[in-house]
Amino acid sequence: MIAGLFEGPAWLLAWFYDLTNSYILAISLIALVVMVLTAPLQLKATKGMLEMQRLQPQLKKLQQEHRGDRQKLNEEMMKLYQAHKVNPLASCFPLLLQFPVFIVMFRVLHGLTHEVTCAGANAASLVCQGVTPGTAVFGPQYVPSTSKLAQSLFGKTEMLSWGLDLAKRPMEMISKGFSDGIVYALLVVVLGVLYFVQQKMVAARATISPTMSPMQQKLMQYLPVVFAVFLVFYLTGLVIYYMAQAIFRIGLQYYITHRFYKGEHSLGQQAMKAGTEARELAKSDKSTGGGMFAQAKRELAGAKKTTNPPTAKGTGGRPGAGPTSSSVSKRITPPKNKPTSTGRGARPAPSGRTGRPEAPAPRSPKKK
Repeated sequence: MIAGLFEGPAWLLAWFYDLTNSYILAISLIALVVMVLTAPLQLKATKGMLEMQRLQPQLKKLQQEHRGDRQKLNEEMMKLYQAHKVNPLASCFPLLLQFPVFIVMFRVLHGLTHEVTCAGANAASLVCQGVTPGTAVFGPQYVPSTSKLAQSLFGKTEMLSWGLDLAKRPMEMISKGFSDGIVYALLVVVLGVLYFVQQKMVAARATISPTMSPMQQKLMQYLPVVFAVFLVFYLTGLVIYYMAQAIFRIGLQYYITHRFYKGEHSLGQQAMKAGTEARELAKSDKSTGGGMFAQAKRELAGAKKTTNPPTAKGTGGRPGAGPTSSSVSKRITPPKNKPTSTGRGARPAPSGRTGRPEAPAPRSPKKK
């Protein structure tokens, strides 16, 4: 079942080889087919990104209006997206497709250069006809054995096209020596330059209608160049595939620039104006103490005031405390021979006696 995922692209590659009789041209045509299939998604993603930026002022107003209610904010944002038919995730689809395409091309090209040792049961196979026993040769996988592509690789140890062995890795050839590896090293350098030109075009559009910070723009500009350098460890055929794809992508980026960013009333120009308006709203909101963190600080301060009301003067700084000793007159010792209070509701001592309280009279026993 898994092999079936690679047989379709491998069959298409074999068909292109029948037309061109060249490995490099066949691989380049595969890259063109992939670009034709993914270009509508790329155009839709670019349009969706610009539509999202054009909605930034309205989104900013919704954030200010529903600052304390995140659920209501999400509901209103979804209504806004649906009203303008905008998908926030549309720009992610082309990026997600790149990894499966890489896996497919990696497996197909490795399948073409799959090695079989001509010994034992393999000695009588179609691959090993006329091959010295014990020699490792190509036994192509995923392609029909009757195809011209498969027959051109049966029993071979090289996949030569335009003087390049597409079955070798650039690092492997570079390690052999300068004369053997210079061409393969130049391939990787040219691929890095193509990626840099492509991302430079994207960065130029970002200055017209910025959606990322300068740091993110630099990262997106140089990250593909790092990927190009990483390809020195993969088959040269895969490097050829990405070189052809990079050339086609540069043409696609040129088309995107002229379709969405040229003209005063273009979508890119409208997105630029909306982005400027959104930044102005953000600045005014920040100057008036808005923002999520400012709102949280205000709510925290209000909660503290509610739980800790201001203390009154003379309470010693403790909330709810009574008057301190400084606000109460000092106790005066009663003069001698004067009755003292023994408690609440105590009776004064009779005259002529000391201030000691009179002993209570004995109680008569209760009758049973």
